[in-house]
Amino acid sequence: MTTDGQDTATRNTRPPLAQAAFGVGVIVRDGQGRILLGRHRDGTWELPGGKIDPTHESVAAAAARELREETGVDVPESAVSVFAMVHDVVGGINRISMGALVTVESAVAEVTEPHLMSTWRWSDVEALPGALFHPSAQILAAWRPDLGIAHPPAHHLPIAAP
Repeated sequence: MTTDGQDTATRNTRPPLAQAAFGVGVIVRDGQGRILLGRHRDGTWELPGGKIDPTHESVAAAAARELREETGVDVPESAVSVFAMVHDVVGGINRISMGALVTVESAVAEVTEPHLMSTWRWSDVEALPGALFHPSAQILAAWRPDLGIAHPPAHHLPIAAP
């Protein structure tokens, strides 16, 4: 800021007006091919995941952190494969959800946030419980379109490994 009150920040250093939420949903697959889903206190079933911190945290790092914080399942960032970006709009805000996949031989998921989640359970992908959280349904549909999972419209961008 100059002495006359002019903003001297350049276009490269001024933050844009916020208009999006940026998160990650983690499909955790076990050695039997099941996936981990949690029952949220509002009644929906969802993948582990959450917001990506605005601290230069990578999507893979956020996925590993959220998985650990929400379930106690600890995986290294290098075990996370980011496979898709899903974009929809809710209440005038762009919602961008990254789909990530982690495979573990087995794991015991703990309810570490009982104010949010009532349980975690391993589910057969062919017999998912009803009432999925919309971003989780969108990520699961991007991962396995053959499952015919109903979800609100969303744009889907597959991400290829480099």
